[in-house]
Amino acid sequence: MAAVEMLDIPSVKDRCSPEEWEARVNLAALYRLVAYHGWDDLIFTHISARVPGPDHHFLINPYGMMFEEITASSLVKIDVEGNIVEESPFFVNPAGFTIHSALHMNSENAHFIIHLHTDDGVAVSSQKHGLLPFCQTALGVYNDLAYHDYEGVALDLDERERLVADMGDKSFMMLYNHGTLTVGETAGDAWIRMFFLERACSMQIKALTAGGKDAIRLLDTDMQDRVEEQTSPAFNGGGSFLAWPGLLRFLDRRDPSYRD
Repeated sequence: MAAVEMLDIPSVKDRCSPEEWEARVNLAALYRLVAYHGWDDLIFTHISARVPGPDHHFLINPYGMMFEEITASSLVKIDVEGNIVEESPFFVNPAGFTIHSALHMNSENAHFIIHLHTDDGVAVSSQKHGLLPFCQTALGVYNDLAYHDYEGVALDLDERERLVADMGDKSFMMLYNHGTLTVGETAGDAWIRMFFLERACSMQIKALTAGGKDAIRLLDTDMQDRVEEQTSPAFNGGGSFLAWPGLLRFLDRRDPSYRD
């Protein structure tokens, strides 16, 4: 019996709208995909979704559950002040609330937000030069990448204003000395952005290990703009339309309990 089944979490499908349930299933799928790729950090870091509708609620992981355990019904619904708005046996991590609520409240395209602390993502976020324009994968991200200075564990609500200002209209963010973050209007777009941001970080660490920054062949502004234009369809709708259904089928073959 899988661990998530032993938790015996009752379904909330009949207590929410079809639109909210779809958001819950997609968000649970994001947690499972992050766990599958080894990008989770025990019970820490967060992925969140805005609940469709006028109430300014969003869904976040129950603090204490492993990412591979999370289901649609276990997700916790909170308001913009971090208050749990529906009965839940779980509570939430206030650091997750600080970062995610800031972007959910102030960015129209931030329906889904993924924030990670991977080895390679943190390594690149700790380098003075950040992500380098050195390969096709990095160039797909490079011009749409924002940066935010490290302010300690994200518990200070005042940091929200600075996060929003630094993010601007970008879809990718490097949190200096901390990790990576992506947003998307859909789960698929947020995922495809994070997938390639994390791959770019891993490629950069390997390139630096092989010969250092001086040995890397950086690409100029014209090439950066050209590749951004070429890859934009994949990050802006293509991820959801083409990749996301396949990713859900992948999860369904492995363990469909994320849909519970």
